[in-house]
Amino acid sequence: MVQKMKTLPGKLQRSGLRKAARRAMNIVRDAAKANAKALDDPKTAEKVWKNIATQESAKRSRQEGGVVMRVGVRGGAGSNQHSKEAAGNPGGDTRHWRYIEFGTEHTPAVPFMRPAFQSNVQNVTDKFASELMKEIDAALGGI
Repeated sequence: MVQKMKTLPGKLQRSGLRKAARRAMNIVRDAAKANAKALDDPKTAEKVWKNIATQESAKRSRQEGGVVMRVGVRGGAGSNQHSKEAAGNPGGDTRHWRYIEFGTEHTPAVPFMRPAFQSNVQNVTDKFASELMKEIDAALGGI
């Protein structure tokens, strides 16, 4: 697989890696959404599960020299002058997700993100490998 990858131009390598990584991490995203949906309080308008997304970490990708894909909650964990803009996210202002995931001094943690990843490591790895092979074969077929 690595030998085939090296025969491709850099832009095609990165594109294939990015597609394969996103498709693989979508498994974690879907599991995290299911876990968060189970914890959702129907009395509130905010829906943490609607704000869970997969995205490329461009800065970390440059630092690592490859592709880094992450799954997280839109709107982040902090509040600042732009926090009102977070209400524009599909699930509303869900900055409180970190209190659910990590707990507080008085509230026990009820993790939904970490188990989503930990229970799907092998599935993600297998999906990444199969998707990357498809991308490499498609790119080599087009050259």
